[in-house]
Amino acid sequence: QVQLVESGGGLVQPGGSLRLSCVPSRSTFSFNAMSWYRQTPGKQRELVASITSAGNTDYADSVKGRFTISRDNAKNTIYLQMNSLKPEDTAVYHCNAYDRYGGYWGQGTQVTVSS
Repeated sequence: QVQLVESGGGLVQPGGSLRLSCVPSRSTFSFNAMSWYRQTPGKQRELVASITSAGNTDYADSVKGRFTISRDNAKNTIYLQMNSLKPEDTAVYHCNAYDRYGGYWGQGTQVTVSS
């Protein structure tokens, strides 16, 4: 059973920064891609950013230029660096990974952007 453990959420003021971490129970390179999604009550889960095993990245238009997804090979960790945060970035952020057998989700970490 694949486990994904997220951390790094919290309360931050508008314009501030946070870095989320996701540690899978096996190598990040064993997945086709790893991604960050976010969800707010009453809305569908939204793809925020993704990184493939080859290192290709993709971002939602709403976060381009502000968020960066990256991988630390030594720590087997995927990061989401979030800068210039806005109140509309408030959500539960979930880490996702998928391989040929299916997709896997973490429990999520709350990010609240508020003054």
